[in-house]
Amino acid sequence: MPIAEGAKSLSDHIEGAPSEASAHWIDRATVAWRVEPSLRHCLVLSAGRRPSHPDAPEGDERHIALRPGTFDAEQLRRWPHLAGRTALTVDPRDIGLAAEALRGRVVAAAWDAGGTLAAVTGVQIPGVLDDLYAAAATVPLGQNGGLFPRLSLWAPTARTVELVLYGSRRTVHRMRRDDATGVWSVRGLPTWYGRAYTFQVTVYSPAAGEVVTNEVTDPYGVLVTPDGARSVLTAPDAAAHKPPGWDRLAKPAAVPLERAVIYELHVRDFSASDATVPQELRGTYAAFGVDGAGTRELRALAADGVTHVHLLPVFDFATVPERRADRVEPDCDLAALPPDSELQQECVARTAATDSFNWGYDPLHHSVPEGSYATDPDQRIREFRGMVAALNRAGLRVVMDVVYNHTYDIRVLDPIVPGYYHRLLDDGTVATSTCCPGLAPEHLMAGRYVVDSVVMWARRYRVDGFRFDLMGHHPKANILAVRRALDALTLDRDGVDGRAVVLYGEGWDFGEVAGGARFEQATQTRMAGTGIATFSDRMRDAVRGGGPFDADPRVQGFGSGLAGDPNGSPAGGGPEQQRARLAHYCDLIRVGLTGSLADYVLPSGVRSSELDYNGGPAGYTAAPGEAVTYVDAHDNETLFDALAYKLPQHTSMDDRVRMQLLSLATVLLAQGAAFVHAGSERLRSKSLDRNSYDSGDWFNRLLWDCSQGNGFGAGLPPRADNEARWPYARPLLADPALRPGCAAIDAARAGFGELLRIRASSPAFALGSADEVRRRLSFPGSADGVIALHVRTDGLDPRWSSVTVVFNATPHPQVQDVPVAPGETLALHPVQAAGHDPVVRASAYDPATRALTVPARTVAVFVGSPAG
Repeated sequence: MPIAEGAKSLSDHIEGAPSEASAHWIDRATVAWRVEPSLRHCLVLSAGRRPSHPDAPEGDERHIALRPGTFDAEQLRRWPHLAGRTALTVDPRDIGLAAEALRGRVVAAAWDAGGTLAAVTGVQIPGVLDDLYAAAATVPLGQNGGLFPRLSLWAPTARTVELVLYGSRRTVHRMRRDDATGVWSVRGLPTWYGRAYTFQVTVYSPAAGEVVTNEVTDPYGVLVTPDGARSVLTAPDAAAHKPPGWDRLAKPAAVPLERAVIYELHVRDFSASDATVPQELRGTYAAFGVDGAGTRELRALAADGVTHVHLLPVFDFATVPERRADRVEPDCDLAALPPDSELQQECVARTAATDSFNWGYDPLHHSVPEGSYATDPDQRIREFRGMVAALNRAGLRVVMDVVYNHTYDIRVLDPIVPGYYHRLLDDGTVATSTCCPGLAPEHLMAGRYVVDSVVMWARRYRVDGFRFDLMGHHPKANILAVRRALDALTLDRDGVDGRAVVLYGEGWDFGEVAGGARFEQATQTRMAGTGIATFSDRMRDAVRGGGPFDADPRVQGFGSGLAGDPNGSPAGGGPEQQRARLAHYCDLIRVGLTGSLADYVLPSGVRSSELDYNGGPAGYTAAPGEAVTYVDAHDNETLFDALAYKLPQHTSMDDRVRMQLLSLATVLLAQGAAFVHAGSERLRSKSLDRNSYDSGDWFNRLLWDCSQGNGFGAGLPPRADNEARWPYARPLLADPALRPGCAAIDAARAGFGELLRIRASSPAFALGSADEVRRRLSFPGSADGVIALHVRTDGLDPRWSSVTVVFNATPHPQVQDVPVAPGETLALHPVQAAGHDPVVRASAYDPATRALTVPARTVAVFVGSPAG
C-alpha cells in the first residue's frame, strides 16, 4: 500500500498487520511482488537486528535484503499467476534468516532513492514453507504408535505447540519441534487413550497482527467429540470400533468404471421417511443394516445391475447438530398444506439451521465420520463401518463423495499454520469461488493432507471409490498422487486392493484457478488419459434441454419434448431454432453414448472434439471409462421435476414415465460409468426444488412406498433458490394429474430394472477402450428425434453378433434402417420381450425391409443372432 506523507519511520506503518498481502515469498531465495523494480526492497521482520542492506533505513527492525532478479522456468511453471510480478532475490547473506523469520511477522517494504517509504504489504508464505520444509512430506502426522501413542502436528511457523488433554482434569504437555520438518510431536501413555485432546498453538497471526494462542483440533484426527469441539485419542482398529465380522468383510467383485452403475444416495434420505425402519434408527448409518423397504430395494437394484452406492458427504461436517437432542425439526403439519402453498417452505426454513438435514458439503474434519448419522456420535466409527458392511452384503460397493476443495470455515487448519492451507487471492484474502474458504492442495502439505485422508478412508473403512467435489480446483498432480497412493495398497498388507478403488470427480473449470491460472487443473479435458473419470454434462443438457441456470426452466431437450412435442414456451425459440437445437443435442447424445471420446467421428463427419459444447469440445476423453454419464444428480431439479417443467402440462402420466425411462436409458446404455440419482427410477420429485441442500427432510423425501407418492406437490420449493421459478412451478404443483400413483411408479421402476439387466447382459455396453468403440460402435440413420446405436459384438459376445438400440423421443412410431450382416436375424432383447411394457413389446424387426419399427417415446433394444 502507498505510504502517507509525513511518515517518521517504517515501524510507524507496520505496527499492525497490513490490510493486504500482495507479496509472495515463493522459495527461500525469491519474492514475487507487483512493485516497481527500481525501488529498494526488503522483508521486514519482527525482531531487532541491524539491516544487512546498506541502503535500508535504520531502526530496530530486522531486515532481509531483496535485489531485482528473474524467475527461472521452474518457478514460472509452479507459479504461473505470478509471472507478471517483479522477481526479487534474497540477499545470499540473509537466506539463513528465513526459517526464524517465518515464526514471526514478515512484511515487504520498498522505498525510493531518497529514503521515502513507497510501499508496504503483507507476505504470502506457502511457497517458502514448502521449500524449507519439504522433508515434512514423508513424516507421520496425527496419531501413530501402539501402546504408547505418539501425536504429531506440522506447525513450522509456531512459537510453541502443546498438547492439551481433557478428562477428569485438563493437563498440558509440551511438544518437541523438529527443525528440519517443522513437525511438533509428543509421546504419550496408554492411559491417554479415550481422552479428548486439542493442540495449543502459539503463532503469529497476520489477521490479528500479533502472536496469538489458538486451541485447535487435530486435522489428522480420526475421532472427535460431538460437533467436533475436540479430537479424541483412540485406536480405530480396536475391537470396540468394529462391527461383527468386520475383519472378515467380503466385498462384491470389483468393477471398472466402464462397467459401473453408480447410485447416488444421501444417508439421511435413505431411511428418514421409511416407516419400516425403527424410528430411532431412521436417518442413520444403522438403518442400512435393517431389513427394511430401503435395504430390500438396494438389494433388488444390485441384482438388476447397480454396482456402487455413491454416498453424499459422510465425513464430519459443520451444519447439523450431532446430538439429536440439540436439533429442532419443523413443527408444522406439512402434509396437510396445499400442494402449491408457500407455507411448507416457510416452516422448513425456520428450523433449517438446526434440523437434521444438510447435504454435507461443508467439511469440518475430513478424516472423521459425520456424527449426526450415528445413533451415538461417540460410536460413529463402528456405525460407519457397519453401514459399509451392510451395503457390501447387499452386493454394492461404496463410493464416498469427498470435498477437499474447501472447508466450512478456517477454524481447523488456518490457526495451525496461518496463511498456508487455504488459497489466497492477490491481496491475501481467502479465495471463496467454491462457495467457502478454498483449500490449496497445490501447496505441498495441503496436497499431502488430501492424499493421506483418502488413503485412510480406503484402509480403515474399506471405501471402494471416491468422487471429488469440484475436482477442477485440485491440481491434476494432486489427483494423480491420490491414484498412486491408492494403487500401492494391497490386500495382504492393507486389507484393501487399492487398484480396484475407483476415482471420479467434477472437472468444472472456473474461479481463480480457471484456465490453468495457477496449475494444471484436474478438469475434464486435462484428465483425459489418466483413467480417472469426470462428469460429462453434455448428455445431461442435451437430454433435459437448456442448462441448469436458465432463467426459464421450460427449454426443452431430446428427452423432454423437443422432438415433436413443443410446450409453447418462448424460451424454446422458433421452429428453425428448435430443429437446429435438436440436431445439435442428438450429436451431443451420440458423443455421450461413446463415453465422450474425443476422437470419435460422428455420422456428420465431425470429430467429437470438434463439436461445440458451450465453447468447449463435446468429446474429450481418451477412454470411455473416463466419462461419468448422467441426466440428474443431487444438484438441480430431479429428472422428474425437470420433465414437469419442460413437457407440455397436458402430457399424460404414462407418457411422462416413458420419457423418464428414455432419458435414463441414454445413461444406462452408454459407454462409460452410468450415474443415477437415487429415486429417479421411482420418479422421485423434490417438488421442483433446484437446490435442496438445506431444504430439510420434507423436500428431500425418498419414498420407498409408492402409496406415499413421489414427493411432487409438497409445496412451493424454498424461496431462496427458487422464487424466480415460482410462477412456473405454482400451476404444476397444483395439478393433481402430475402426481404419480403406484402404477406409474412401479412401471418406472420395472423399466429401469430392465434397462439395468440389458446393460449387464452384453459387453456391447462396456467396450472398455477407445479402439473398440471406434471399431464396433456406429450410429445408423438420421431421423429427427431418433437416435440409433449399433454395436457389432461378433467375437466379443458369445450369444449375439450385434446389439442395436433405438431411442425414439418423438410422439410417433418410427421406422429405422439398421445394418444387418448376411444371414443375421434381429429380435427384441429377451429382457424386453418378456418385459412389463406392452408398448415396448410391440417393437419389431421386418426381415424383408431390414427395418426396425419402434413405438412412440420408446427405447427398444434388438439383438442379432448370426446365421446358423
